[in-house]
Amino acid sequence: MVPSWWRVDRCSIRRIAGIVSRKRSSPWPTRRARLPQRMLPPTARSNRSDPPPAQFDRQSTCAITNVDVLPMATPSTAAPDSDQVFTLETMGQIAAAPKPYAVLGYPVTHSLSPSFQRAAFGALQIPAQYHRIETPAEKLPAVVAAMKAQQFGGWNCTLPLKIDMLGLVDEATETARILGAVNTVLNDNGRLIGFNTDGEGWVAAMREEFGVDVHDLRIMILGVGGAGRALATQAALEKCQRLVLVNRTASRAQELAAQLAPVIHSDKLLGAHARIEAIPWDEEIIGRELADIDLLVNATSSGLKSYDLPLLPARVLSPSLLVYDTIYKPHRTKLLLNAEQAGARVANGLSMLLHQGAAAFSLWTGRPAPLAAMRSALQQAASASV
Repeated sequence: MVPSWWRVDRCSIRRIAGIVSRKRSSPWPTRRARLPQRMLPPTARSNRSDPPPAQFDRQSTCAITNVDVLPMATPSTAAPDSDQVFTLETMGQIAAAPKPYAVLGYPVTHSLSPSFQRAAFGALQIPAQYHRIETPAEKLPAVVAAMKAQQFGGWNCTLPLKIDMLGLVDEATETARILGAVNTVLNDNGRLIGFNTDGEGWVAAMREEFGVDVHDLRIMILGVGGAGRALATQAALEKCQRLVLVNRTASRAQELAAQLAPVIHSDKLLGAHARIEAIPWDEEIIGRELADIDLLVNATSSGLKSYDLPLLPARVLSPSLLVYDTIYKPHRTKLLLNAEQAGARVANGLSMLLHQGAAAFSLWTGRPAPLAAMRSALQQAASASV
């Protein structure tokens, strides 16, 4: 039996997903979605009773750590679209207006988020600025306190900060708590609310890249770290047809499979195959399992470096496979090159970055994200960074 909090969380995930605009360039049908009522302008709200934004389940909250805010430097005239990388010591230079937003990470210089988030604010004529803030993990509490004091509207966070961020928000969605990580923060009048939009971003990316719904697929995920755990959890919530987890430390994949088994459970029989299982990282075993897989996803960091060996050889891949690599730089990892050689359809992680960022934008603004403008800006930035 599926625990009640999973059912509740699935609804919250759908609500978050609904705020992303469905006016896609993709021709494939998607489920109809709508903005959460509390994020709509008063004139657009229905008559149903919604709790005010501050009313969250107190039992699902994460207490914010008490930290001291460092003295801030005198604000300067730093341009809203400046490519300057700020730090804890220099972020006081960010002007109070227009409303500031940021991406935090370490390192963060490579982040493409400013390109498409600025394009989104510009497309909807929302006065805002979006910056990079280099944030080592040990400085994260002080940076968060400073951002709260400077009244940032919200921020994204990337590696290695997503897990630590969960403990620094006042409230967190059930999805973020299940995943143990936060990638998006909304500053709701001084109250920090944590979200995780990675899973929904991936689902939207699969529709855009391959024209498929995760629910209909047999999926193999390589790696069950932060990204792999998020995607596996989302696949289970979507009730995908089959889920195979592969990890070099086999016990971690087995543990996650056991956690997700009651979520993905279905009365539908799959013959000799279990609906969810963990297998060893063995080339021959993976090759045999791929015969009954529709979508292969790389959620490891292997492929980021030019000297990384390909995860799998072309001989174990097939033309019927869809292969998705969450890495987007380089544009084609060795796994994707081998998959192309085998005749498979492939895509990199840019589309997932786009859609998880679009969900974050809508959470901050309460408006559908302008996907066309964001996609164009992201593609241009990605091409320039090659």
